Amino acid sequence: MTVIIQGRSFPDDLTQYAEFIGQGLLSPEEMRRIDQNAQALGISGLELMESAGTGLAMAARQYQPGKILILCGSGNNGGDGMVAARHLAGEADITVFWYDSGRQTDSTRTQLQRLLSCSVTSIPFRSRDDLIEHTRIFQDTDLIIDALLGTGGTGSVREPVRTCIEFANNAKAPILSADLPSPGIIPDRICAFHRAKTEGAHIYGIGIPLLAEISTGPGDLCILRNRNPDSHKGVGGNILVIGGGPYQGAPYLAGLAALRAGADIVRVVSPHYLPEPDIIYVPTAGDRITTADLTTIIPLCKQADVVLCGPGLGPESHDVITSLAPYIRKGVFDADALRDPLPVAGESLYTPHAGEFARMSGLSPGKTPRERAHAIMKAQISGTVLLKGAVDVICDGSRVRFNQTGTPAMTTGGTGDVLAGVCAALMAVVPAFEAACIGAYVTGRAGELITQTCGYGMTARDLLTAVPQVLFRSTSERE
Repeated sequence: MTVIIQGRSFPDDLTQYAEFIGQGLLSPEEMRRIDQNAQALGISGLELMESAGTGLAMAARQYQPGKILILCGSGNNGGDGMVAARHLAGEADITVFWYDSGRQTDSTRTQLQRLLSCSVTSIPFRSRDDLIEHTRIFQDTDLIIDALLGTGGTGSVREPVRTCIEFANNAKAPILSADLPSPGIIPDRICAFHRAKTEGAHIYGIGIPLLAEISTGPGDLCILRNRNPDSHKGVGGNILVIGGGPYQGAPYLAGLAALRAGADIVRVVSPHYLPEPDIIYVPTAGDRITTADLTTIIPLCKQADVVLCGPGLGPESHDVITSLAPYIRKGVFDADALRDPLPVAGESLYTPHAGEFARMSGLSPGKTPRERAHAIMKAQISGTVLLKGAVDVICDGSRVRFNQTGTPAMTTGGTGDVLAGVCAALMAVVPAFEAACIGAYVTGRAGELITQTCGYGMTARDLLTAVPQVLFRSTSERE
């Protein structure tokens, strides 16, 4: 029996996958990824906020306060505080200071409307003077709840929030921070949601599913940012693709995919020329790539941000790739580059299917995603491995992520070349592990979109138009 997530099957006994939950402190960026992935799995942001605010109220009750002052910012952390105020109304004398910035998130705005129907004192503030007017409230309270910035706090704190933090620190009452202390505040206790983001926090579960953390999803794209308006040519990445010989189209599919995934410049070193005007063609001396071409390729490897080796290459040219590897800063190795001895770049990403993984590691990958994750860790490969399958497994030796996007129509030839090209472009702007997670998710989602119209008639080239729809539409929606 299986459950269906994002179009592909996953073993339904998910309890055994808890071992792949990350350890240690959770960064704010990683929490945003998990939060968005949870929403993609059907748990709304308002539901998560309700759970967080309920946990915050539970933490506040431990102080048995008669009066509570709750400081709420404009972001979702402020919404958590408003939920806590609503749950505590009637149990204590509640005063809520909320920052009337005019830029509240939709969820926080909803919580504010709900709060205004409750028996609490609600005081908006826009300036330092608004806070000075109510200084006595900071001194005449039993507990202060800090829900000002949380994981959204970055850089220096501006007024009037700075004054709010100053008044809270100078008050006699203990301070309870929601999720992560606002910069500059000195809390007595931290109520962390889902996992701790700083040392000493007390954790309160908010109902985030396991798959939101261990699987890829739209939240993985949070790491990507739009380019600055003054960006110049090349900022999106200079990609070199080395391949072709037995299979002529593979390196060009990979190169076009890299362009569709945001690369600015793509060169293809291949024995065969195909008329693709967006790609810079670099010819080789013969009908396959040999060590005689090293003097041409080595300078290009040094120049490139990422080098993709292997699409359509053929086994006879593997020695060329191992000779080039020391000159590659960031490398994606696919297809016939996945042989013993395994080439190792400064930073490496390997994209094998099951047979290629067995060939490059000498190990059976196993059948279930869990078995495959353990096989990758056992192989102790220096770099990140994206093991393709019905459920893709991404592992860098310590972290593990599973990707469930894609359709059976993607068994058509060339889809792996597209995936490798997408990963190469992403690796120009993010580390290998993150590039593999995003690349697998985006390429699979692109396949799902194309399958809706093409069914099993989908070709690898069809994916090229859908990749930017998934990748960059999501980027614009995040900004």
